[in-house]
Amino acid sequence: MEAIGRNHSFGTALADLVDNSIDANATHVLIRFVRSEGQLRSLYVVDNGRGIKPERINEAMTVGGRRAYEATALGRFGVGLKAASFSQARELTVLSQALDAPAVGRRWRLDESKAGFLCDVVPESFAAHELHEERGIPRTGTGTVVRWDHVGAFPSKRDEQFVTRTITAACEHLGLVFHRFIEGGKVTITFDVYEAGSTSPTSPVTVTPLNPFKYHRTGADGFPKDLKANTGEAELTFRCHIWPPRSVSPEFKLNGRPADHQGLYFYRRDRLLQAGRWEGVHSLHPRLQLARVEIEIDDDVETLFQMNSEKSKVQVRPGFGKACEQARADDGTTFDDYFQQAEHVYQAGNRRNNARKSMISPGRGFPPGLRGTIEREVPSAKTDPIDIRWRDFDDDDAFFDIDRDEQTIWLNKRYRKMLLGDRHGGLNDLPLIKTLIYLLMENIFQGDYLGSRDKDNLELWKSLLTTAVQAERR
Repeated sequence: MEAIGRNHSFGTALADLVDNSIDANATHVLIRFVRSEGQLRSLYVVDNGRGIKPERINEAMTVGGRRAYEATALGRFGVGLKAASFSQARELTVLSQALDAPAVGRRWRLDESKAGFLCDVVPESFAAHELHEERGIPRTGTGTVVRWDHVGAFPSKRDEQFVTRTITAACEHLGLVFHRFIEGGKVTITFDVYEAGSTSPTSPVTVTPLNPFKYHRTGADGFPKDLKANTGEAELTFRCHIWPPRSVSPEFKLNGRPADHQGLYFYRRDRLLQAGRWEGVHSLHPRLQLARVEIEIDDDVETLFQMNSEKSKVQVRPGFGKACEQARADDGTTFDDYFQQAEHVYQAGNRRNNARKSMISPGRGFPPGLRGTIEREVPSAKTDPIDIRWRDFDDDDAFFDIDRDEQTIWLNKRYRKMLLGDRHGGLNDLPLIKTLIYLLMENIFQGDYLGSRDKDNLELWKSLLTTAVQAERR
């Protein structure tokens, strides 16, 4: 049992459970972290799908229990629930209720299973109580709860940063993998944190779609463009996209360096299996970072591909390379033509970027990702960076002040708590406000002295922003 699911990450394991919820026609999926006395204890994945019938619950808990999958099903191998769960947790509980059927449940403790592939039967009363608990998702009278206990990644003490970091990363992964379902309104996925014994959980965090092809304008006329190849069994379509250069949108960056996300994007039944890499069609190159290709893996062309059991990677078979060589658009465009066009757009964008006026780089007080974006997009002036910090202003109500000698923008600490709301403060907090002030004030730090116009602008901006932040307090 311990051998299955070894290639799962936390995000891919959750995605496998969401697959099951979508296959069960769930419209809402809640992923809940449960704490007791501040320490994370359990994780719940709750859906309002059609549930599991009593006569099928044992099959659902059987390793490799292959069943007849519907034509639109995301499941495939019969190990998803078990592999995903035991890659992260030592104990798995499944509770479910189908239409006009009693609640059923099974619990599998990995340590006890070493003596045999046996799991416990959960009393119907306990299963029903858990299934009927109010968790903020629409009730349908049916549904499933998957519970993980003894999760290996959970810290041994209260760690708010772990919770925030884990939920953020999981939202980004699920938003990418299921972006078509979320954009189409087929499913809503939310996260929250619940402290045992409390009356309500934290405010839910809803997963937003992260569409790797969502740009406002194409990078090149005539794109996206469909290149098609006949495999002998069916027609394979490559939808070739070119992103506009210098994009800073989350859909382009995909939580990393854009150059790492060029390549082929494989979808199966609207679920993203693999995001990027060229699989032998071309080598990775910074000049191709604007190039992304959509490929739909349906039953007709499945002989060209093999996906791993975690549904996170696609391995192409020999016939795929030949299909790429043969692929043509209606206007005769080949993959070589596409690559040349993508490189041209990237290089032209770089030439325009070099014409931008230099700016003083941001320093302490700005998130590293923001600093990196500004440094990539704008030539850097040869001087010390501008820091932005909080301090007490004594009896001064001004929202901000500047210190040219120290290259620092000072923000008035009396407004910090109000602006943060329920969030925690830190060195890099409130990045939007800080960035706007930086863009407004950066020019004030240029040159050896302040001219009369700069001084007048500085006083004007102080007055306006102080009035605005005080209005925000009312």
